[in-house]
Amino acid sequence: MKLSFRWFGTGHDSITIEQIRQIPGMKGVITTLYDIPPGDVWPIERIRAIKEEVENAGLKILGIESVNIHDAIKAGLPDRDMYIENYIRTLERLGSCGIDVVCYNFMPVFDWIRSDLAKPRDDGSTVLSYDQDIIDRIDPMKIFKTMDSASNGFVLPGWEPERLAHIKELFEIYSDVDAEKLFENMVYFLKAIMPTCEKYGIKMAVHPDDPAWPIFGLPRIIINLENLSRLFEAVDSPCNGVTLCTGSLASNPDNDIPAIIRALKGRIHFAHVRNLKYLGHRKFDESAHLSEDGSLDMFEIMKALYDIGFEGPLRPDHGRAIWGEKGMPGYGLFDRALGAVYLNGLWEAITKMDRLEHR
Repeated sequence: MKLSFRWFGTGHDSITIEQIRQIPGMKGVITTLYDIPPGDVWPIERIRAIKEEVENAGLKILGIESVNIHDAIKAGLPDRDMYIENYIRTLERLGSCGIDVVCYNFMPVFDWIRSDLAKPRDDGSTVLSYDQDIIDRIDPMKIFKTMDSASNGFVLPGWEPERLAHIKELFEIYSDVDAEKLFENMVYFLKAIMPTCEKYGIKMAVHPDDPAWPIFGLPRIIINLENLSRLFEAVDSPCNGVTLCTGSLASNPDNDIPAIIRALKGRIHFAHVRNLKYLGHRKFDESAHLSEDGSLDMFEIMKALYDIGFEGPLRPDHGRAIWGEKGMPGYGLFDRALGAVYLNGLWEAITKMDRLEHR
C-alpha cells in the first residue's frame, strides 16, 4: 500500500505540497491539472512541470484524479470519437512521464452531490451530509448555485462553473440515456483506450457513483459489485479496474465493502478510504475516519485490502472541517492528515499481526 494524499495543485488548493510531505508515512500525491476542461488534451509541458514540483518536494505522483471525461463520450454523441482521441493523447503523455494510475468517473452531469457541505456536529466540526428529503426539494437547475455558495470560494471537483453554466443543455443531452445506454457508452470508451493503457501500463480506475443511486432521474451504473463485475467482464483487461471508494459504495448500506474488496482482487488499482454514519434511508453524514465515529469498520476494510495483496495508492478521503480550518469542503488538511495517520497505523498493525501469525 502506498499512502497518498489528494492535492489539487498550486493555486487551486489551500494546502501546500510541503505540508503534505510532513504527514508521517506519506509517499506521494494524487493530483491533476485542475484548470483543463474535460475533453482538452493535457499539454506535456504542464504534466512535466507538476511532476517536477511534486518530486522536488520529496514525493511522487502516484496517480491522476481525474482526467475528466467529456459529456459527449458519456452520452454517446456523434463527436465522441474526437474526444476519445483527445483522451488517448492525454494518456500517452501521462504514460510517457511514468504516471500509471488514472481515476475517472462516468456519472452524468454531476460527479457527486451533498445536501449540506458544512453540517455542524456536536464536537464543533462540520461535515458533508446527504439527505434525500432535502435533495428532492432542490431544483436541479439551481443546485450549482446551492453548492457553489457553500464552497468557501473554491471550485468544487466535478462542479466546474463553465460546464454547469449549461446545466439545462446537459440534462437535455442525457434525456434518452438510460442505465443500459450509459453502460454501453462506457464500454465503447474503455475498449477504445485500452490498447493505449496496455502499451503504457496505465491502470484506469473508475470511481463509484456518489451516492450509489439515480439522482434527478439521471442513471447511475457504478454502484455495486454486480455492475462492476459486469464491466470487467465486458472489458477484460488488467488495466480496467476500480477506485475502491468506501464512502461512495457504502452510501448504500447493502454494499458489504470488505466482501466487495475480496471479490475484486486484482481489479482495485486505487483506494479512497473514509467513513460515514447512517442516519436513515438515503441519509448519511460523513465522519472522521475512526471506526467508532461512523458506521463502517475501518479495520475490516484495511484488513480486506491487505488480504488481497493490495499494493496501489491509498488515500484518506473527505475529512471534517476542524480546528477552525477554512478550505475546500471535505478537503482540508487537518482531519485528512489525522485520517492518513490512522489508516497507516491500521495497516502497520495488520502487517505485524500477519507476520506474528506466520512465525
